[in-house]
Amino acid sequence: MKRSWHSRDWSRLVRLFNGLTFYERFEQAIILILIALIMLVTAIATVHLISAVWHLIVDIGIDPIKQEIFQEIFGAIFTVIIALEFKHSLLVVLAQHENVIRVRTIVLIALLAVARKFILLDLNKVSAMELFALSVAVLALGIVYWLAVRL
Repeated sequence: MKRSWHSRDWSRLVRLFNGLTFYERFEQAIILILIALIMLVTAIATVHLISAVWHLIVDIGIDPIKQEIFQEIFGAIFTVIIALEFKHSLLVVLAQHENVIRVRTIVLIALLAVARKFILLDLNKVSAMELFALSVAVLALGIVYWLAVRL
């Protein structure tokens, strides 16, 4: 008889916790809680994104002249992507019994966050110094990511 997905997942979770120390079980439980919270936030952000796109199409109509609308939509898309990447990195830690998230994953998430910031920038309101600082941050994160992948 075929087992349901509930029993398969439950038995996999029990196997996951077998053989772990108390502290390792604590870490794994915290990661599971974080994954659940990120899933909730991602679902809410996705519903918000769907609502915003629906509002854009039905109520306002797509107007390519209004850059702010597209910035808001793409900013929301990047928010969902960042949350999914963060959840994925926690799942990897959970599945591989690692104690820490890999540096390159954190740097990748930071790069996504800075890319989101660039998308949301209003070039008429941002100073040259802010733009320079963000550019330096992207360059530094890119170098760190490249080093993390190579090492």
